[in-house]
Amino acid sequence: MLYRVEGIVIRSMDYGEGNKIVTILTNTHGKAGIVIRGAKKLKSRHGSLAQLFTHAEFVFFKKSGLGTLNHGEIIESHHVLREQLMMAAYASYAVELVDKALQDDEAGSYVFEQLKACLKALAEEKDPQITIHLFEMKMMEAAGYGPEMDACISCGNTDGEFSLSYRLGGILCRRCSDKDPARLELGEGALKLMRLFRRMDMRRLGNIQVKDATKKELKTGMRQLMDTHMGLTLKSRSFLDQMDRYPI
Repeated sequence: MLYRVEGIVIRSMDYGEGNKIVTILTNTHGKAGIVIRGAKKLKSRHGSLAQLFTHAEFVFFKKSGLGTLNHGEIIESHHVLREQLMMAAYASYAVELVDKALQDDEAGSYVFEQLKACLKALAEEKDPQITIHLFEMKMMEAAGYGPEMDACISCGNTDGEFSLSYRLGGILCRRCSDKDPARLELGEGALKLMRLFRRMDMRRLGNIQVKDATKKELKTGMRQLMDTHMGLTLKSRSFLDQMDRYPI
């Protein structure tokens, strides 16, 4: 069967002497694996379609298993994301997160639009940490682990001060704080951002100025939620952590 889809390259690997296998996130068919023959050759017509972050139209034939590319047209190459180490690191984390967090048929058009908006925001040099934490929230929601941020997860209270229970997957009011001794006491700024992330679409992200202390708390909260409920081991995240420890 011949498919014509809009997609974003989220994984690319060598296959044989001159070929590549890419995994694309499509707007209509979830994730798809495609063999791009001759992609490694210098004069390949389709070599650019095998590069990470490329947003393109892919036409491929597939019976079962991997498809074989017939034709493709680039919509947005996102070459700027590959040219700068910091941008490449954040963008690599975003695409690896999609690849590892969702099964092929779980990645629908909503996830496609969120990833497209995430890469666009990074290319436009919006705050990369805020961009990625918002995207992490969107992926948690897509996987069914979106935290309850508007009311106490235990009693439903919406007033007063709250802490984050990453184990229970939401916030706890003062009366229910003993439900989780390991809760995180985050500042109001970090909690407000997490509430905003639960409601916000990636496509609406503007330029947000956030204090370094708030970013640190936000990272702690999001990291605990992600690790507790999704439990993913991502090479790209380890690299981001190394960059934080040893800034270039």
